[in-house]
Amino acid sequence: MTQDLRPIRRALLSVSDKAGLLELATGLAARGVALVSTGNSAGMLREAGLDVTEVAEVTGSPEMLGGRVKTLHPRIHGGILGKRGDAGHVAEMEAHGIAPIDLVVVNLYPFEATVARGAGFEETVEQIDVGGPAMIRAAAKNHADVAVLTDPADYPALLAELEAQGGTTGAFRRGLARKAFARTAEYDAAISGWMAGGEAAPGFRALTGRLVQTLRYGENPHQRAAFYRGGEARAGVATAMQVQGKELSYNNIADTDAAYELAAEFPAGDGPACVIVKHANPCGVATGATLAEAYGKALACDPVSAFGGIVALNRPLDAEAAEAIAKVFTEVVIAPDADEGAREVLARKGNLRLLLAGGLPEAVAPGLMWKQVAGGFLVQDRDAGVPDMGKLRVVTRRAPTEEEMRDLLFAWRVAKHVKSNAIVLAKGGATVGIGAGQMSRVDSVRIAARKMGEMAAPPAGPVVASDAFFPFADGLLAAAEAGAVAAIQPGGSMRDAEVIAAADAAGMAMVFTDMRHFRH
Repeated sequence: MTQDLRPIRRALLSVSDKAGLLELATGLAARGVALVSTGNSAGMLREAGLDVTEVAEVTGSPEMLGGRVKTLHPRIHGGILGKRGDAGHVAEMEAHGIAPIDLVVVNLYPFEATVARGAGFEETVEQIDVGGPAMIRAAAKNHADVAVLTDPADYPALLAELEAQGGTTGAFRRGLARKAFARTAEYDAAISGWMAGGEAAPGFRALTGRLVQTLRYGENPHQRAAFYRGGEARAGVATAMQVQGKELSYNNIADTDAAYELAAEFPAGDGPACVIVKHANPCGVATGATLAEAYGKALACDPVSAFGGIVALNRPLDAEAAEAIAKVFTEVVIAPDADEGAREVLARKGNLRLLLAGGLPEAVAPGLMWKQVAGGFLVQDRDAGVPDMGKLRVVTRRAPTEEEMRDLLFAWRVAKHVKSNAIVLAKGGATVGIGAGQMSRVDSVRIAARKMGEMAAPPAGPVVASDAFFPFADGLLAAAEAGAVAAIQPGGSMRDAEVIAAADAAGMAMVFTDMRHFRH
């Protein structure tokens, strides 16, 4: 027997989620472990024929205040926190009739699930567990002697440990304690976030997540990385089911998220839309009568960059679109769903990762974004801004035609997801040139124009969208030289009059949104 091996003679079971509890309790009882439990859990075990002592019998006090007080008692917490190797602790426990508790099995009231289903304030408050976290933290603190289980997925591992070792080893208990403290931290973070409500800047912010997978490496092979699920519940890469393909990489996940967030700008009810992303920037975006048509138009924008890219769709993938996508090397395809025909087509591409998210994230829903800086992090609202259609300002002598206005609004949605400085050229519900991430807005225009010029069939008369105002007329003039006939931009430059005059001189229509979409 190793020096840190601890037998389990007495276990406390108090769970909200009863999954796996009967199997665990039966396995413990078979090894002669005495079971102590709270009301509902005790009743379930007793019905199964197990010998159970209720907590109220241990404490000598009934459950009180509607169940709010039942385990907060020295005979419970003393049994958990007492140090077995401390003579003073042992003497005190004996003097006060406190029996040691060697295993604590607790999972918490379903606070997060209650919030997620939109329950009212009073109901949600009642799902804030008090006794559960206290027992978990006590057991985790005293993990030198006590094992703590907070996740039903770990029940089989405990029984296997007992079978193999005859008790629990120190390493095993430390692992459970780490998980226990992480769980209570996650729980408290969820509560504090809910209590903060819509407060813009509460005094403390907590961010937690649950491991989805350990990644082979990060952005580069020398960087360690992992993928966590956490924060607000939104459909997307973190909740998607991977149907096929190789393990996702760090860069795959980041790029897929960027692609799907842009796809969500085009609700399924408005018609099929396709987004192709490479290195977090869209290299082609289009709408069409079918997904296959939308993909073809998006691919035509920049087929070179699309090679090895990410494809995101705003509606379930069908076989026709899957056939088109399968012709080009693609790392990831993400969609709300896929029919059997589409799955069969992509199954021929064994390495291609197919993710089914079950829905689209809400593009205009409120939420928070986080960005790490040295020694801290920035928090801001998600960019869910949509220009008020009634307040768009035509500032040139010529107003856009209906077709031009449709393309301007399309290009504006795309520009919101392009790294600043962002320029998007569009025609017929498709991007035809994208300039991203340049220090100079003029350079972004020139890149977009060059991309359009490299198309197999460059279109005549595209429109241009700029994520922020043109500070000088040079950027707008460069777009006009590339053939742009209309522009959409926030406005607000000291030289707006100069830019408007340049547009008028070029015969361009221009619309101001009074809304900026920087994306750094």
